[in-house]
Amino acid sequence: MYREFYGLKELPFALTPDPRFIYFTPSHTEVMANLHYGIESGKGIIVVTGEVGTGKTTILRWMMQRLDRTVLVAYVFNPRLTVPEFYQHITTLFNVQQWETKSELLIALGRTLESRHARGLRTVLIIDEAQGLTPNVLEEIRLLSNFESDTAKQLQIILTGQPELRDVLNNPDLRQLKQRVALRCEIKALPNVEETERYITSRLLVAGAERTDVFSPGAVDYIFRCSEGIPRQINNLCDNAMLSGFAVGESVIGRSIIEDVADTFDMLPKGDRGRQMGEEREAPARIFTAAGRAELWAAGAGAGAGRGQSAAEGASPFATREEANKTTTPGTDEVAGAFRRSGLMGE
Repeated sequence: MYREFYGLKELPFALTPDPRFIYFTPSHTEVMANLHYGIESGKGIIVVTGEVGTGKTTILRWMMQRLDRTVLVAYVFNPRLTVPEFYQHITTLFNVQQWETKSELLIALGRTLESRHARGLRTVLIIDEAQGLTPNVLEEIRLLSNFESDTAKQLQIILTGQPELRDVLNNPDLRQLKQRVALRCEIKALPNVEETERYITSRLLVAGAERTDVFSPGAVDYIFRCSEGIPRQINNLCDNAMLSGFAVGESVIGRSIIEDVADTFDMLPKGDRGRQMGEEREAPARIFTAAGRAELWAAGAGAGAGRGQSAAEGASPFATREEANKTTTPGTDEVAGAFRRSGLMGE
């Protein structure tokens, strides 16, 4: 909808993990180096963790697109599988056929792995969202790592997942699996505003942008604060901000548009939410007009007359706080105090 308005060939901030839009931060580069080294050296089990939305799936797809044709990959993106379903899935992906029992399956899979390894070929099992694997499936994965020669693993296993995956691997019942993890690495969020600006610019250029100053410096700063440097959050903010900017005809998106989008998606920084709430408490709207407050004050003073003070002796509706304190008898102190605290008393 907004592509032509901002001079784009395609949408730059889609939430799908398109490898063409990958942006290599230092942590992304480190992860790719670990994956390359682990697969090439036959290290066995590699664990990649990262917060939700940091780009784990994107980097996996980027890597798979660039692997040599001699590398056979089985990619499991839904870990909610039973043990039989898990084996059925990977044998289909590895094209292992003619088996009926688990024993026959393991024999057939072993032959495939041994044959490929003897020819210098790599076989890789990638499991995304691995924090969702059951302990039983994780134990089977450990046993699969037993396919090995004297010098190297015949099956490379890559487990990627959210930070909870580390807690899963720290389960005492899975200590044998944990000990077999050869490499660990982590994808981190973008660390600062400068990196966030480079990330946004990179995606705009891939999308064919004729100019990259679509977002003002203030907008980029607020995007970083709202997103906490998480790429998926940045994409969501930028995409909706560009849609809003197009709707109001803003060629350069300022901070105010980002604030509106962040508020809609409950992404305002915690400090800003607290300040907004504090401002509302400090300056509540008046619910009575000045005349109404004066009339209510007079009624309150009149009510006090029945408790030892005449209305004529009561405070004037337009009296100052000091005058009211001097003219109000002990019988009306409670009423006057309530009016003063509520702001109903005339200023």
